[in-house]
Amino acid sequence: MKELQVIQTDRAPAAIGPYAQAIKVGNTVYTSGQIPLTAEGELVENDAATQTRQVFENLRAVLAAAGTSLSRVVKTTVFVSDLNDFGTINEVYAEAFGLHRPARSTVQVARLPRDAKVEIEVIASLED
Repeated sequence: MKELQVIQTDRAPAAIGPYAQAIKVGNTVYTSGQIPLTAEGELVENDAATQTRQVFENLRAVLAAAGTSLSRVVKTTVFVSDLNDFGTINEVYAEAFGLHRPARSTVQVARLPRDAKVEIEVIASLED
């Protein structure tokens, strides 16, 4: 098995449990789910658009620390606490990815950490 490299950056919130922000193995990066916390650990205001934008800021920071970017994401998993927010979340998601369209799963869950509205994890390849 290839060596696992822990990815950590101060530009995204620290893990709030016993896990890494991301793990790099070979040419692939697996992020942990990002919720809408600032790098200082504060939850942003409670609307779906603002929370989703913060999630993408966190993902950008973690991916950059791993040597990749949103343009190299091959798969996302989106967790939402209320599918009624999906349209808003999807608009911000589309803005973040532009013309890039990774594979995606979306799941409504009973509750997310810190009562967030959205959590997103990604799998990305490394930059060429």
